[in-house]
Amino acid sequence: MAADTTVQHDIESQRRVDVVILLGIAAVIAALHLATNNRYGFHRDELQFLSDARHLDWGFVPYPPLTPFLERISLSIFGLSMLGLRLFSVIAQAAVIVVSGLMARELGGGRLAQVATALAVALSPLPIFEATEFQYTSFDNLWWVLIAYFTIRLLKTEDPRWWLAIGAAVGLGLMTKYSIIFYIAGILGGILLSRARRFFASGWFWAGIALALLIFLPNFIWLVRHDFISYHFLQHIHVRDVGEGRAEGFLKGQFLACANAGAAPMWIAGLVLFLRDRRYRMLAWMYLIPVVLFWIGKGRFYYVCAVYPMLLAMGSAGGERWVARLPQWGRRTVETVFFTGLLAAGAYFVAGWVPIASSGPLRDFALSHSSDLREEIGWNELVKTVAGIRDSLPPDQQASVGVLVGNYGEQGAIEMLGPAYHLPTPISLTNSAWLRGYPTPAPTTLIVVGVSREDVDKIFNGCRLAGHNGNIEGIRNEESQGHPDIFVCGPPREPWPEFWKKYQNFG
Repeated sequence: MAADTTVQHDIESQRRVDVVILLGIAAVIAALHLATNNRYGFHRDELQFLSDARHLDWGFVPYPPLTPFLERISLSIFGLSMLGLRLFSVIAQAAVIVVSGLMARELGGGRLAQVATALAVALSPLPIFEATEFQYTSFDNLWWVLIAYFTIRLLKTEDPRWWLAIGAAVGLGLMTKYSIIFYIAGILGGILLSRARRFFASGWFWAGIALALLIFLPNFIWLVRHDFISYHFLQHIHVRDVGEGRAEGFLKGQFLACANAGAAPMWIAGLVLFLRDRRYRMLAWMYLIPVVLFWIGKGRFYYVCAVYPMLLAMGSAGGERWVARLPQWGRRTVETVFFTGLLAAGAYFVAGWVPIASSGPLRDFALSHSSDLREEIGWNELVKTVAGIRDSLPPDQQASVGVLVGNYGEQGAIEMLGPAYHLPTPISLTNSAWLRGYPTPAPTTLIVVGVSREDVDKIFNGCRLAGHNGNIEGIRNEESQGHPDIFVCGPPREPWPEFWKKYQNFG
């Protein structure tokens, strides 16, 4: 009896050490991001979240309400801080790393498998990127990984109460990003096509569904009240993505970008092992169904990146058992080659997507590889330029001036950074800003940003070129290349109500 107690104590002690190691890996990655996340400026998407965080509602045109709500908390605690803004993203990705390692443990993996999984996930492109910026995909990624972990616990323990945890994670996912519907299809298909179909008869399964729907209900009511405007937005964005070729390379991206390229053999092995394992086969379908649906529907490759941690966990657990059967020299060779490849690929991803340096070759390398980092540059200069144009106007025009912007990045920049220059709240017809309407009384003079010469002459009266939008560093991004001119115009040619209805914009 004493011997059994000692063995159990040793096992628990080892498990605690394993968790500490996983936490250590996550902490190192988190420290890297916290040390570099204030290098440049806000990303255009972050500026939209910041704006929406000041106008909380149960829904927004481009996304459900959870991400702006989290940003409102960040604003309340840290103010307008890049580190504060991105802290929740860093925490979310650190959690993804730890939970991924725990999945390997639940699937029978020891310390080697857990460490391999945690490192493979930590050094994969999506988690690396998601911790550099505040994006709804940062939290969407977490919910997908948690659902996989809860599903493994469900299938391992045969305890149907895990459906409540799955339902809660699904509900939070629906409140974060609508594309989780494809993962839900994978869950339901996985149940139907595996031994897990027995759970259809469980009250806990239906309770989990009810919990998910209850969490999602406020946003669903908002969608109904707004004529499902988010559905029309997603249709528009999908057509744009396909037309611009953003959906190309979907299958290639699964191998080169959704997970660390050095770990490709591990996740492929994980998929095969899930398919061969009757208990866990449901998780294979949770991968295959969303991937096939997005491939057929021409989705972007990174939409399914969050399913790879569970494959890496299963592959590492199986790989650990395989390596253990090799002679010592073979085991060391395999481990050396694997971890060298993993770290080399990870170093490339970190250098290309993390703002490690504020100047020099590393900065140039990152800016040449990441269009998202390039989109962080120039916003303060834009706001300062607009303020200078406002100050150059005659007093009577300054008394009734508005700033009309063409996209949500410009809107967020003027709204969040403009108060330092006493600029008015921007006028925007894009996404949720359109729902907020235009000011009353409407301005008679407009500083127009982000609209082409052809369009301003067509839409507004008496336009003249007043300035240029760019950045002193000469970085080529959407603003400097696509929207270089700033105009001063009179009011719209049509009455404001008709103008507002006609030019609603999705972006």
